Order: sequence, then C-alpha cells, then structure tokens
Amino acid sequence: MLTANNVKTYIESSLPCEHVEVEGDDGHHFHAIIVSTQFQGKNMVQQHQLVYKSLGDRMKQEIHALSMKTLTPEQWMNKS
Repeated sequence: MLTANNVKTYIESSLPCEHVEVEGDDGHHFHAIIVSTQFQGKNMVQQHQLVYKSLGDRMKQEIHALSMKTLTPEQWMNKS
C-alpha cells in the first residue's frame, strides 16, 4: 500500500522543493502542500501539472486522488 511518505519521496525526487507535506492514510487519496521555486511565473494548473509529472504513472495506477496546494517560496513565507 502506498503511504503519504512514499508520495512525498516521489515528489521530492523529481521536483526541486523547499517544503513538502503529504497526508493520507488509505493508500489512494492524498492531500499535499508543495513549495517550489519551479512554480514561479506559472498558474495553478501549470503548477499542478509539474506535480503530476513528478508522480508519473503513479497518478494513473496507485494514486486515485491528490488534492494539493502549490506555493512559491515567497508565497509560503508570506502565508498567514
């Protein structure tokens, strides 16, 4: 069964990140907060596409749902 830590590792191994949090305990549905400089200048759809790309075929086979909040480092530092 896929764990939240597995998903976190997959994201971090393919996408340069300053911060990643992943939650989920059923092995198929996860929620993530991802902070990366790669998101700068990109809209939310483009940011999410980068995350999906980092997970590759796992999004089709192992992960049934991933809700995420993507932020640049500046947005992360300024969040209240």
